Amino acid sequence: MVFLENILHNAKIEATMFVFVLKCLSYCTLAEVIKELEGLEAKAKASGACQLVVKDLTEEFVKDYIFPCLRAGAIYERKYLLGTSMARPVIAKAMVDFAREVGADAVSHGCTGKGNDQDAIEYAKKHNIPVPVTKKSIYSRDRNLWHLSHEGDIMEDPANEPMKDMYMMSVDPQDTPDQREYVNIGIVGGIPVSVNGKELSPATLLSELNKIGERHGIGRIDMVENRLAGMKSRGVYETSGGTILFKAVQELESLTLDRETIQVKDALAVKYAELVYAGRWFDPLRESMDAFRENITKTTTGSVTLKLYKGSVSVTGQSPHSLYRRDISSFESGDIYNQADAAGFIRLYGLPMRVRAMLEKDL
Repeated sequence: MVFLENILHNAKIEATMFVFVLKCLSYCTLAEVIKELEGLEAKAKASGACQLVVKDLTEEFVKDYIFPCLRAGAIYERKYLLGTSMARPVIAKAMVDFAREVGADAVSHGCTGKGNDQDAIEYAKKHNIPVPVTKKSIYSRDRNLWHLSHEGDIMEDPANEPMKDMYMMSVDPQDTPDQREYVNIGIVGGIPVSVNGKELSPATLLSELNKIGERHGIGRIDMVENRLAGMKSRGVYETSGGTILFKAVQELESLTLDRETIQVKDALAVKYAELVYAGRWFDPLRESMDAFRENITKTTTGSVTLKLYKGSVSVTGQSPHSLYRRDISSFESGDIYNQADAAGFIRLYGLPMRVRAMLEKDL
């Protein structure tokens, strides 16, 4: 019987233990890992795997999972940019595809609802199994090209401020350069395509923005979120490039989308984020919402210049499809908009409230 195990799913101890017990074929994806690949083959074989297979999914991860969420404006509970949630479906799909290719009998992962790491650590020591645990590694972390999350240890008490040395990617805003930096992002149909005038592949574009944002302390998020199972969990996230991209797309949409479209898009974004967070990426509803967003963002094309300074992002936008017209919106006189036209509009707009007031007066 052939078991396919994702041994690097969060670099969980339990995943390593599973490989040891079942002596299975190990499969690793690069949607989540960078430096963690060092020594991975030796670790897999030492844990009992007969073979290690590594596949690079970074471009697919950004193009087919991150960018749709970006265009949807999907933010879970007003803060979380869904870094872990977006990575799971691309990993799951790749594992299933590979399992079919090799004729595996089962696919497994190393996630636990609420595991006991100490028991697993002791078991690993007893059987000389290498596990990624050190005195410095006191947090539960999940890293991919989009973000790095930190949970556990002192973070489990919301009253505790995150330790400065906990952050691994972004510079403390207090230690960032005193000079502001400007970056220009080109967007076509709601999808980023270039940085500072240079067209880049999705993964390369995100990597470049991560580097720029991290040195300015962009994208640090500290929140208490509601998990799918009902419990609350505190997490700290570093999402530098993602924060920049969300800001850029939102600003451009303010120029290219009308009021009602923005309102509907924002309302649906909440549901979209909930579906992704709940592991329902392949749900028909999410796919249908993608079709809606692809249609309404056809004119979300242009360039956005962002100013980065000590953890903050401010932007100015340009678009050939902008609905903003200075000749109409200007406080100065114009030929298209006549202020006298507002009188009739005000009477009609206020009619329901006027009727209500008349009724209350009679009562």
